[in-house]
Amino acid sequence: MKLKFRRGWIAAALLLAQGGAAEAHIVAARLGDFYMGALHPFTDLQDVILWTATGVLAGSLGASRGRWLILVFPLGLLVGLPLGRIFGAASAGLADAAMMLAIGLMLAAATRIPTSALCAISFGLAVMRGAANGADLGPDTDRVLFAAGLACVGYTIITLTMALTVVFRGTESDGSAPWRTIAVRALGGWIAAIGLMMASIVLAS
Repeated sequence: MKLKFRRGWIAAALLLAQGGAAEAHIVAARLGDFYMGALHPFTDLQDVILWTATGVLAGSLGASRGRWLILVFPLGLLVGLPLGRIFGAASAGLADAAMMLAIGLMLAAATRIPTSALCAISFGLAVMRGAANGADLGPDTDRVLFAAGLACVGYTIITLTMALTVVFRGTESDGSAPWRTIAVRALGGWIAAIGLMMASIVLAS
């Protein structure tokens, strides 16, 4: 009798352990949507170019102006994410190309825009790219986790790119600062050229 009683307790304990393991597996699987949101922008060349260009633009204007993007850019991504089903692919592609061309020209010309204009450009860009990422969401995707991952990676890319640009440009007293400014302007020219090619492809299709 005691042996059967012990076997019953062992069987019950095994069932409870399996149930806990299954629940933990479900939670881990749901966390995959967070990582999908964080990695999804790296699958789109437009995200990589535009996010990097925005960070370089902010860094070229100085840390005091660019630091506002640490809040503005992730917020724009979150605002744009629910709008993913509204914009068409062609219109979004043309808007991305126009934004790429505009940011590239500002970098190439070393334009000193005010902080309010920088925040407006960055917010608008983030809304568009948030919508583009949201258009690829499936019905089973946890949108809260996806949005959290997207916002985190947006914050990280903008902050790191801006900080690296500030460090790269150096100070006015640094003798190497002029050629570094020229390098940033040359990068802006390449970004503008890519935006022009993208616009031509979208209009031709």
